[in-house]
Amino acid sequence: MKLNKSVEENINSWISQINVEYKLALSVDCVIFGYTTRDMFVALTKCDMPPFEGDYSLVGDIVQPSENLDQAANRILQERTGLTNVYLEQVQTFSETNRHPLGRVVTVAYYSLIKLNEYYDKLPGEDFLIWRNIKDVDTLAFDHKEIFDVCLSRLQKQVKEQPVGFNLLPKKFTLNQLQELYEVILGVELDKRNFRRKLKSLNILQDHDELQTDVSHRPAKLYSFNKKLYEQRVADNFLF
Repeated sequence: MKLNKSVEENINSWISQINVEYKLALSVDCVIFGYTTRDMFVALTKCDMPPFEGDYSLVGDIVQPSENLDQAANRILQERTGLTNVYLEQVQTFSETNRHPLGRVVTVAYYSLIKLNEYYDKLPGEDFLIWRNIKDVDTLAFDHKEIFDVCLSRLQKQVKEQPVGFNLLPKKFTLNQLQELYEVILGVELDKRNFRRKLKSLNILQDHDELQTDVSHRPAKLYSFNKKLYEQRVADNFLF
């Protein structure tokens, strides 16, 4: 079977002749989630671009010619928060033709997780970043509310299927702290007895035979996430 001429041609032979109307910019937008023991926040910045002046937007930037997507996301996080080695997850591409007022801009969304209590003093002030409770996010510039909603849904799905939430806990934690984490991320109240029965069935926590110290209430037992055991169980087709 003979292919038509357009199929036979190598794309490299005509790509340099593509009209400017086919060209676009590529950006990265980061949904930076900050967890405290009782709430989840997202980092926002004030937009100065018409017609969204004064509105809040997610943290993002254009991908530079010398970097790939992950490098761009890590650069944006470091420039905006000063933090490195932050948990980062690529989520989805957003490519509606009218999503940006300056022209054709396709963006790739990431979400990241930080312990807000631990890093708050090291983060930029409110003149640069504002931390808003995820329950209070209603409207954002561009299509950033849609991006926020998609990333939050991805986080909520992943926290039920993968042990990503352990990144937000101390190395040693109590079962109450773990339950609070899930309740804050999922936005629901969990039954204590059922939650602990489920944890026991997973068999991925290490009991350190230690109790909390320096607490005003009755000290609770301390546990940690056993990554090695989890990986072994995944190899045996274990479902989190």
